[in-house]
Order: sequence, then structure tokens, then C-alpha cells
Amino acid sequence: MMRWLQAPFRALFRTLFILWTAIRFGLIAKFATQKSRGTRLREAFENLGPLFIKFGQVLSTRRDMLPADIADELAKLQDRVPPFSSEIAIATIERALKKPITALYASFERTPIASASIAQVHFATLNDAARTPVAVKVLRPHILNAIEQDLRLLKVIAWIVKRANADGKRLRPDEVVAEFDTYLHDELDLMREAANAVQLKRQMMSLARPDVRVLIPDMHWDYCSAEVMTMQRIDGVPVSQVSKLREAGIDLKKLAADGIIIFFSQVFRHGFFHADLHPGNIAVSLAPETLGSFILYDFGIVGSLTQTDKDYMARNFLAFFRGDYKRVAEVHIESNWVDKNVSVEALESAIRTCCLPYFAKPLKDISLGNVLLRLFQTSRRFHVAIQPQLVLLQKTLLNVEGLARELDPDLDLWTTAKPFLEDWMHEQMGWGALLEGIKNNAPIYAKILPELPILIYEFLKKKP
Repeated sequence: MMRWLQAPFRALFRTLFILWTAIRFGLIAKFATQKSRGTRLREAFENLGPLFIKFGQVLSTRRDMLPADIADELAKLQDRVPPFSSEIAIATIERALKKPITALYASFERTPIASASIAQVHFATLNDAARTPVAVKVLRPHILNAIEQDLRLLKVIAWIVKRANADGKRLRPDEVVAEFDTYLHDELDLMREAANAVQLKRQMMSLARPDVRVLIPDMHWDYCSAEVMTMQRIDGVPVSQVSKLREAGIDLKKLAADGIIIFFSQVFRHGFFHADLHPGNIAVSLAPETLGSFILYDFGIVGSLTQTDKDYMARNFLAFFRGDYKRVAEVHIESNWVDKNVSVEALESAIRTCCLPYFAKPLKDISLGNVLLRLFQTSRRFHVAIQPQLVLLQKTLLNVEGLARELDPDLDLWTTAKPFLEDWMHEQMGWGALLEGIKNNAPIYAKILPELPILIYEFLKKKP
């Protein structure tokens, strides 16, 4: 806490004043316009600026922390801000790449094609023989100082919430803000984003189904730095423009199912996934050779899962598929997510009560978002510790489900995902996993085996 208090007071007090003003006028607006509390809070975040918009988007996924009406309203936050001038963009590029703009690009469109809180994107062509079309992403000026200033306030708020609210310790707001801090600083390094894109592209080349394709731009490394990223230009129709996709002859049912397979492959097979899959970052190719393929953009936010996380999910999914809610409760306790003194039977009963009403419906009518919401409410009752490393997974899973159902309202999510998950769980927990573990640990075994007879002899000699 003392470290935060030593930060520049002027910036902190300015931000606190803005927050107080937004809340004050938001409350006044209640009587003037009869706006809902969720609407007033959303508008306050929008007035506070880009960082708070992003934080509001993250909060909208934490339905364990918020009432449903507020979470629904915060989900409407859009990360769209006015562009900065092309002169500043060009100056940033020339400073970062240490060459005049005319030496780097044969043409450079001054009007940006997209603008967000962290950066904006311009179309250009490389100054090479092929006149390669590219997209150039440029960081906003002074963005680091603005983010650091607002993050200090969020850390103070998290510190207060953790100590002032009865649920504060369980919700771990300081860890959530710390995760948010990490993701934001990762977004500010465009070299890291370029590396994320390369890693995701490498993974997507090994999809289990050859009929499922996803396009990810190549990086032009000689034209990249921490502030500038130059990538292959891949044109497509935004996935939200469903009518255009239908007119182009795209099979929307297959497209929705492909999206589920792509996401589950990233998460469960590789443990590394694109964690900002809102419609603005996804398009569909209409080029004849790649017709119907997804195109992914913006790789600043990615998620990763440890082997422990994947093992936990494998055991949970296996138990859910079998309808073994007692095993689900036991896994929560074994993973130290719930106090060991909690009754397994009580937790099992609560989970069954939460899930059965949904899984009794036809699979196509099951909303994973509603199931998660009920599970969050159950976790609150049993003081389940929230796992910050899974916040991005929860957020992205809800985004993907919403997108898939927009493309195909009759999508049977579980029937689409279940074969993939069963194969994956076999890899994680079957004989294949055992053999893989032996192969990975072979160097250790090779070192221990020659010493094994001596160790056994020493043990027997000491035994009375």
C-alpha cells in the first residue's frame, strides 16, 4: 500500500476526482432520466476513458462479482476511440524503425482503417519489388503514462474492496487487477503481439480436422518494433455481418461449428489461446482459395493454461459428462479451491441443483453462460476461491458461445465440442498421457536407473 501512496499524488487525485464526478452525476441522472444503475455505471466507465472501458469489459465477465443487470450492461462497452493524427503515427513509425516513411513503404494510407484505445491500424504497401500489401499497427502516443496512472487507482480500489467487503478476500480483486495489469502491459509491446501471432499460427497448422481452417497474418519482422507492427494484409468480411456472409454462400452452420473447434483446440490441446475473440477481431475470407476460413486479428491479449489447470479441467469435464457431480465436488476440494472442511455432500447437492435444470433441456438450448452464472452463484455460497488465471478463459468462452449462436441459433454446443473434448481427455488421462509422461521424463529415468540397485541395497542394509 505504501508503494501506491508514494506514486504522484496529483495524477491519483485527478483520477479519483473524475471517478467521484462520474458517480455523482450518474446518481443525479437516475432522477433526471430514470436510467438503470447498470447504464449509469457503463456511462461512467465510458467517460473515465479507455482503460476503464477495458476494465469494465473484464468486469462484465465476472458474474460472480456483479449482479446480472450490471454485468449485462457492462458487456455492451465498446473499445472504440477517435484516431490520433496520421502525422503522429508517421513520426512514431520513423522513430521506431529509424527510417523515413518513404524508405519503408511505397504507399501509406493516412486515414486509419481501425482505431482502439491502445493503437490504430493503417493500410500500406511495402517498398519491395512485389509491392506487398500490409497492415501497420501503431501504438498511441503517451499511452504507457496514461495506463500507469489509471492502474494505480485500480490497485487502490482493489485494496479497499478486499478489506471492506465480506466477499473481498474470496474474490481476490488485487489478483484480478494484477492479471489485468499484466495483460495491458503485454498489449503495449507489439513485438510480443507479433510473437503471439506466430505461435498461434504454428498451432493452427496442426488442427485435428483438415476441413477447418483459420488464417493468421504473417509478420514482417524487419518492419516491427515495440511500437510498430507490420503484418500481412488479409481481407475478409467481419463475422458480425451475417447477411453478407449468407449472400456470399458461406455455410453458417459449419462456420459456427468450426469456431468452436478452433477455440477448443487452442485452449485444451495447446493451452495457449486468443483471448480477445470479440466480433471486431474476427473476419471470414471470401477469397476462392480460402472461402469460409476464419481470419483472426489483434493478438495483444492471449491466455495460457498450466498443465495443472488442464488436468483440473479434464477431471471436471469427465465427471460432468458422466453426471458424477460428487466427483466434481471432490475435484474442487482436491484442487484447494474450496476449504477442506466443506462437506462434499453439500457441495455435490448444490452443483447438481445448479446443473440438472440446464442439462435436462435439449443440448441446443443449453447456454453455457447461464450454467457458468449459476455455478458462480453456488461458488459464492461455498466461498470458492476465484482463480484469476481462468478469468480470460471464462471471458473468451462466453464470447465464442455468443458468436457461434449468432451464426447458428440452433447450434448444439455440446454435441459439437464433446467428441473433441473426449479425445483430448483421453490424451490427458489415458494410456497416451502415461506414455507421453514416460517419454518426457526419460532423461530423468535414465539418470536414476543405473543408481537404483545401489539405492535398494542401501535401503535394505539400513532396514532392521
